[in-house]
Amino acid sequence: MKIVFMGTPDFAVPCLESLIKSNHNVAAVFTQPDKPVGRKHILTAPPVKQCAQQYGIPVYQPESVKKDDTALNIIKEIAPDIIVVVAYGKLLPNEILTAAPLGCINIHASLLPKYRGASPVQWAIVCGEKTTGVTAMRLDEGMDTGDILQMSECEIGERDTAIDMFDKLSALGAKLLCDTLLGLRNGTITPIKQDSSIATYAPIIEKQDGQIDFTKSAHEISCLIRGLVIWPVAHTYVEGKRLKIYAADEVCCEKGECGDIITQDGEIIVKCGGNTAIRITDLQLEGSKRMSAKDFLNGRRLNAEHLQ
Repeated sequence: MKIVFMGTPDFAVPCLESLIKSNHNVAAVFTQPDKPVGRKHILTAPPVKQCAQQYGIPVYQPESVKKDDTALNIIKEIAPDIIVVVAYGKLLPNEILTAAPLGCINIHASLLPKYRGASPVQWAIVCGEKTTGVTAMRLDEGMDTGDILQMSECEIGERDTAIDMFDKLSALGAKLLCDTLLGLRNGTITPIKQDSSIATYAPIIEKQDGQIDFTKSAHEISCLIRGLVIWPVAHTYVEGKRLKIYAADEVCCEKGECGDIITQDGEIIVKCGGNTAIRITDLQLEGSKRMSAKDFLNGRRLNAEHLQ
C-alpha cells in the first residue's frame, strides 16, 4: 500500500518504523512544526520527523490542516491508498479523511469507547484500571468516535507508570497497525460501530490535576502518582513550596489525620484516607533536585507536620 503517515510524538515512532520495515510504501509523513524545548528553548524536531528523515521520507509540517487546502493538495498529489494517523495532535477535516480510497485509520491508546480523547494512557492509570490496550479505528470527524477495526489488550501492572505503559502500548500499536492493514487489504475485517452510551473520556491533563488530595486512599493517590509521572507530576505543598512526588508505596496506617507526616525517621510516611498511608520514595522539593527520600532526609527534614 502507498501510505501517508501522520503523527508527532515518541509514541507514534514504532508505528512509523513498522510500516517502513514492511512491504508498504510510506510516501510522506505529516507532523507538527518544530518547537522550542528545554530551558534554552532549542528548536527541536518532533520524534516522528527525526525518524522519517533517517529513512529519507519527505516530511510536511503545516501549521494547520484546516485553514487552507495546502495539506489536502499535497495528499491528493501523492494519491495514497490509505492515511495512517497516530497521535498527530490535530483533528482532520472531512476532505482529508476521505482523500484516500481506504480512508483514514488511527491507532488510539485505549480500548474504545473507553478513554476517548487526548490523554488515554495517563487517565487509565489514574482511574485505577487493571487493563488497557490499543484500538485500530476508522477516523471520522468526531473525537475518537469512528468504527473499530481491531483491538489488542494489555495489562497495567501494579507498579506500571505512564512511562511504562507508553512503551508497552506503542509496541503493541505497531503490531496492531500492521495486522490491521493486512486485514483491510485481504478484506477480512468487519468494522464495528462504537457504543457511545458507554464511552468515557480522557481530556487534556491540566497542571491542577496533579494536586494530591490526602483524604483519598493510598491506592488512589498511588494511581495518581504513577499516571502523572511525566507531567505535571503529582504534588503537594510544604513550607509554601511545591513538593513533587514521583514514586510512593502504599502502606497501612491507623493514626493521624489525612495529610499528616507520620514519620521522618529514615522514611517519609504520609497519612491518607481510611487506614492507609503512602511511603514516599522519590521526590523533588521546589528549588532542589529530584532525589530519593533517603537522600532527602540525609540533608534535611520537612519543617512541617502536615502536607496540603
